Amino acid sequence: MRFTISGKNIDITEGLRTTVIDKLSKLERYFTPDTEIIVTMSVEKERQKIEVTIPVKGNIIRSEQVSNDMYVSIDLVEEVIERQLRKYKNKLVAKHQEGSNFRKEFIEKEEPLEPEEIKIIRTKHFGIKPMYPEDACIQMELLGHNFFVFNNAETDEINVVYKRKGNTYGLIEPEF
Repeated sequence: MRFTISGKNIDITEGLRTTVIDKLSKLERYFTPDTEIIVTMSVEKERQKIEVTIPVKGNIIRSEQVSNDMYVSIDLVEEVIERQLRKYKNKLVAKHQEGSNFRKEFIEKEEPLEPEEIKIIRTKHFGIKPMYPEDACIQMELLGHNFFVFNNAETDEINVVYKRKGNTYGLIEPEF
């Protein structure tokens, strides 16, 4: 595996670099040797944050963990990614997809299935009227939601606006 480790407001010491590589090398059993793992560590006030991104054939496996100790954050991020990989494997097998970044042994190995955690408990129906993305952001704020689905008046396509960190907004547009 190839590691790209960077830092924001933090010097990446040899100890941190070694700990990250040691912890995340446990994931080696899942991936082929040419898989890239992108690690970004940052410090904001008392928050020690680590973000790990692993691009795999059309998808991204990603985790972000925050604590008051970078070594704790590193432990947490490794656990979360391992859990995500087990779920992703089940989807790969179910869809008979080719997991080119994954080791053959990982895909073929039978593991006990975890109970499905996704459970839809409510369905909403609402009319979608054409509006501009800026108006959709205002409507989302008025409703107190983190996202809002709307028909974009400019493109006549269904779009989603969502609230990002730092009081900014994002727009999701379909790609065909």
